[in-house]
Parts: sequence; C-alpha cells; structure tokens
Amino acid sequence: MTEFNIIGEYIELTKLLKATQLVESGAMAKEIISEGLVTRNEKVEYRKRAKIKKGEIIAFEGEKIKVV
Repeated sequence: MTEFNIIGEYIELTKLLKATQLVESGAMAKEIISEGLVTRNEKVEYRKRAKIKKGEIIAFEGEKIKVV
C-alpha cells in the first residue's frame, strides 16, 4: 500500500488518481470512476469529485493508496 500526503482538508478523487499516477489523464480518471472501477474504503465510488480525506483508502486495479 502506498501512502499519499495531502495538504489541506481533502483532495478530489480525479486529482488523487492523477497525482499518484494510477491514470494518465483526468479524462481517464473520470472514465474509470464512472465505470465503477475505483473503490473508496472498499466501496465503489462513482463521484468523480468526491472529497477524499486523510485516513481513507482508494483502490484501483490492485493498487491501494492510503491518504495521510
């Protein structure tokens, strides 16, 4: 599991996926989210601009990111 430090209260899901290089672009991030391929704390997340806060775990294609 990889850790990702955020500055501030939250990071939007699409921005997190791009920042951690799980996707190549924002368009790709939006597409995989809308297809239900991303989980947030083990539940499918469909909101592209979901506010991801410290302590949450995002997963996509076997990769897990813990936001700290």
